[in-house]
Amino acid sequence: MKKRLLVLVMAAAAAFSMTAYAGSGRTLDEIQKDGKIVMATNAEFEPFEYKDDDKIVGIDVDIATAIADELGVDLEISDIAFESTIPALQAGKADFIAAGMSVTEDRKKNVDFTDPYFNASQAILVAKDSDITGRDGLNGKTVGVQTGTTGDSYCTDEDGTSDVKVGEVKRYEKGMDAVSDLIAGRIDAVIIDNFVAGKLAEKNPDKVVKLDEALTEEEYAMALPKGSELTAKFNDILAELTESGKLDEIESKYLGDGTTGGETEAETEAE
Repeated sequence: MKKRLLVLVMAAAAAFSMTAYAGSGRTLDEIQKDGKIVMATNAEFEPFEYKDDDKIVGIDVDIATAIADELGVDLEISDIAFESTIPALQAGKADFIAAGMSVTEDRKKNVDFTDPYFNASQAILVAKDSDITGRDGLNGKTVGVQTGTTGDSYCTDEDGTSDVKVGEVKRYEKGMDAVSDLIAGRIDAVIIDNFVAGKLAEKNPDKVVKLDEALTEEEYAMALPKGSELTAKFNDILAELTESGKLDEIESKYLGDGTTGGETEAETEAE
């Protein structure tokens, strides 16, 4: 029987009211006994997770639903701020994260990642009349980022390793809020994931341009608690979805034929 998708759209505070399963997270037996698996995400990231009326939909939701179906449980979605997803996972408020999350060495210290399932990049959005034509043009500029993303880390450059040195970083909970400030002339550029940048540019074609040159190249994966026994199971299911063509089908559903972002690690490799 097809499993029911349980979507809980909640504020961050409400998301933390669940029973906690700390440490390496719940076991598969515990999840199956409970009858549900909890996914933490931030539904402000079209086409990976976003709201369509009262439902949360997107690439990550469809992949997570397929995983839940394979495990024989329902999928419950906890919609919280992006920067709260890893703390929620560590505190046992969710079983895994699927949020267009890029694999980084810093995040690996706190979570275990599945095999990557999508190749991505951080894109640069500028006003249509901007003189910024590439990544070097960001030097000394005021740049908007989504809080807690790799774009945030790259532009903030706390470790001094970024080759681009922005003048000031402004953080936003939603990419659209950053674009609104860009249009209003309060910032010089916005750094956000490529497909989201494309959507935002499409919605504001007379005011916003996505530059051809990317700021960074990245890979998306799902995150689980350190030492979780579920990581290997997730990898097996992702490999099956790849081999069956289901993963390409899911991506094409939201991105269109020929625009999928990459392959899983079973083929090559894919915030």
